[in-house]
Amino acid sequence: MAQAQTPYAHVVLDETGVARIDGTRYKVVHLVAERLAYGWSAEQLGVEHPDLTLGQIYSALAYYADHTQALQVVIRADAALSTARKQ
Repeated sequence: MAQAQTPYAHVVLDETGVARIDGTRYKVVHLVAERLAYGWSAEQLGVEHPDLTLGQIYSALAYYADHTQALQVVIRADAALSTARKQ
């Protein structure tokens, strides 16, 4: 699987351009959606995902801070799809 490095430690872009935490199955948007939905701090995200380091989590959140608009579009689309599946 080809990955492109980003200026953010621990964050890579997969072959489809999706930001992921390097070496894991996590998409950046996954952590961000949890943070927004549950109000979790970076530390709480670490408790919920003990396989991630705080460095990985903070790097993902920094990526989100710099790419908020694009990732919000993905979060809204995922939420709409989830709602449609429940109906």
